[in-house]
Amino acid sequence: MLAEGRERFRILGLSPKPAWAEVWHLWNVIVPRRSITGRLLTGQVWRRHDGRRWIYKKFIEYGS
Repeated sequence: MLAEGRERFRILGLSPKPAWAEVWHLWNVIVPRRSITGRLLTGQVWRRHDGRRWIYKKFIEYGS
């Protein structure tokens, strides 16, 4: 049964996504742009790969 599923992917030219591709990762970024004060902008975002490109979401830190 498992071999049949792989054969279908091969015939259609598709490959299954790796397990990490469906998981959101917290990512530190440095934006190559300067702020008003002249410093580089930095921050954290959620990042996930959809098979073609990276998708980013704003990270909001909840205070306690």
